[in-house]
Amino acid sequence: MCDLMIIGGGPAGYVAAERAGHKGLSVILFEKNTMGGVCLNEGCIPTKTLLYSAKTYENALHADKYGVFTEKVHFDFEKIVARKNKIVRKLVAGVNSKMQQNNVTVVKGEAMIEKRTAEGIEIQCNNEKYVGKNLLICSGSQALIPPIEGLADVGETILTNREILNLKQQPESLVVIGGGVIGMEFASFYNSIGTEVTVVEMMPEILGNNDFEISAMLREIYSKKGIKFHLGAKVIRIDGNKVFFENENKLECIEGEKILMSVGRRPATEGFGLENIGVELFRGSIKVDEKMRTNIENIFAAGDVTGFSLLAHTASREGEVVVNNLTGHEDFMRYNAIPSVVYTNPEVAAAGETEESVKAKGIEYKVFKLPITFSGRFVAENEGGNGLCKVITDKNDVIIGVHILGNPASEIIFGACMAIEQNLALSQWQKVVFPHPTVCEIIKETIFL
Repeated sequence: MCDLMIIGGGPAGYVAAERAGHKGLSVILFEKNTMGGVCLNEGCIPTKTLLYSAKTYENALHADKYGVFTEKVHFDFEKIVARKNKIVRKLVAGVNSKMQQNNVTVVKGEAMIEKRTAEGIEIQCNNEKYVGKNLLICSGSQALIPPIEGLADVGETILTNREILNLKQQPESLVVIGGGVIGMEFASFYNSIGTEVTVVEMMPEILGNNDFEISAMLREIYSKKGIKFHLGAKVIRIDGNKVFFENENKLECIEGEKILMSVGRRPATEGFGLENIGVELFRGSIKVDEKMRTNIENIFAAGDVTGFSLLAHTASREGEVVVNNLTGHEDFMRYNAIPSVVYTNPEVAAAGETEESVKAKGIEYKVFKLPITFSGRFVAENEGGNGLCKVITDKNDVIIGVHILGNPASEIIFGACMAIEQNLALSQWQKVVFPHPTVCEIIKETIFL
């Protein structure tokens, strides 16, 4: 019998396994596919690798703005994809190495939860029985395929995030159904390398729950770059490479060589025996408390399968909470300062409340905002670029939300997370010394208004 069994080797599972093994627990991790989960193999890492190639290409195309002149700038799509695959293989190998270093037993195969007895939880995998004192379920999520007429098969023309990453050739045109984070990142990549891109979004603005003002600014930037947007548009049917949608009571049609379905993801809760032990679900996801405990003693869940915050870094932190509590260090999961990043060019990063969320909750708030061009470092490195920094406080000037549009927002937002997590007031953050010249100074400039 082992101390902890884990189903799923994504960011929640492998981080929990590493931490638990490091703290001396005996750990068995079951993974039916490749270690690293969706994030490493089909999401976060491969898309960011593609986006960096696209950004490098864009920088070369416009190098003359910085007094640098190049000739015949071009890219090789096959080499871009090959580099993406190389990076993924390297990082997967790194995850496997961490498992070995921390004495984690990795079992490749489909795990099936059989039952829970007085001795522990029993799992069958590859015709072998495994028993553990505790079970952590990290089964992740999968692409949501909506019930749209004509959307029978995903394959040649209609793609999800998985299939589009394996394209051998650059499509001449791409229709992205869904203007969320995943949809906008793929739209950004293909727009940068010259594909004609159209985004069809059912909501009135792109990027879902992000700050509305910043989302609108990003959309305007990409409209100028050539992406066509159809907002408030409901897709009715798909016929071959044609997408039919309703917009303001009118039926419209657009065509694309490829169609990307990017309307969200749903927790993966089927096919591994949850029903055999009576784990409670809520709206299709595993219900957990602040310690990631399910309704069944000694059974936990973390990551996308909980359906609350489908982000890799959230999943990793949830896995840590489980291991900390198992090893005698009381810990709780909090979601008030979870950072989110959209790796478009320019980037969008956020943490905490938006103006829309505080209004919905009836919270009294204040907004401080400043164009990111008030940062000298940003102006020096982003010729002709623009963006925004927005800080939201409650009525007592305690920081509850920060939103940034502009490069490199992804590398700045952690400071906002710390401020929100520590309930810092503006007066406290104003006393922090920021390095000069840096883009992060825009936060301090914003809060001094």
